[in-house]
Amino acid sequence: MTHHHHQQGPHEGTDPALAELLDLDADVLHAYLLELTTWVRQQAADLSCRRILDLGAGTGTGTVALAERFGEAEVTAVDQSREMLTRIRARARARGFADRVRTVQADLDSTWPALEPVDLVWASNSLHELADPGRVLKDAFAAIRPGGLLVVAEMDAPPRFLPHDIGLGVSGLEERCHDALGHEQAGPKPRLGADWGPQLEHSGFAIMARRTFTISLTAPLPAATGRYAWAYLRRIRSPLEGRLTAGDLAALDTLLDSAGPGSVLNRGDLVVRGTRTAWTARRP
Repeated sequence: MTHHHHQQGPHEGTDPALAELLDLDADVLHAYLLELTTWVRQQAADLSCRRILDLGAGTGTGTVALAERFGEAEVTAVDQSREMLTRIRARARARGFADRVRTVQADLDSTWPALEPVDLVWASNSLHELADPGRVLKDAFAAIRPGGLLVVAEMDAPPRFLPHDIGLGVSGLEERCHDALGHEQAGPKPRLGADWGPQLEHSGFAIMARRTFTISLTAPLPAATGRYAWAYLRRIRSPLEGRLTAGDLAALDTLLDSAGPGSVLNRGDLVVRGTRTAWTARRP
């Protein structure tokens, strides 16, 4: 599958660029992940949480955050990429959680892995990448103990980094990039910004809460912001070929020229803006 956004979804093969993007996302948006996991811990206050399942775990930033937030829990990270799972194990060792984090290689679009019942399932930026998220949600429902919790977190739209006028070409480049990506994503799979509430209820869950987290970072920005913006723009450059004008593509290439003075790595006017929405739902 093709990934145009930075998500922790199921991954195919070796993709060092995606892994870097996921890690930069977690670095720059550390405060968001902290706020999200704090909220989830509050939602699970009445739950004896011994086993957690992270679906489409990517490089494991969510896996480790959950291990830290739920100090008595064993966290199982599921991803279809062997390389991603290797990164997760290394991250867990570095953070002192090797004894509580394990990994399972599985393609969620194919077969649900054989796992013991769990108390909490976490799906962060992964559901919208699945061919049949409804089936996976029903599998998750069956895997959760009665009274257990499902957490779904999704980006509402791609992140924004640039001012409207970047001083190159026609103003509004970033908006046109996102519009073009939106057309490219049209198809049977749910798109970013989907309301997962009805799907959760259809799968048998009782929705507990929904919360939208606003991300608005301005100067002084985290040190990795320029690299994060560059990695994201580099990732979307190929699918934008033929969907933008020659002038827009030239402006984008100037932003991606890491050695050039117009590189996004050297800009002083970057921001990081976006929203992410999370749902918590209980298995009755």
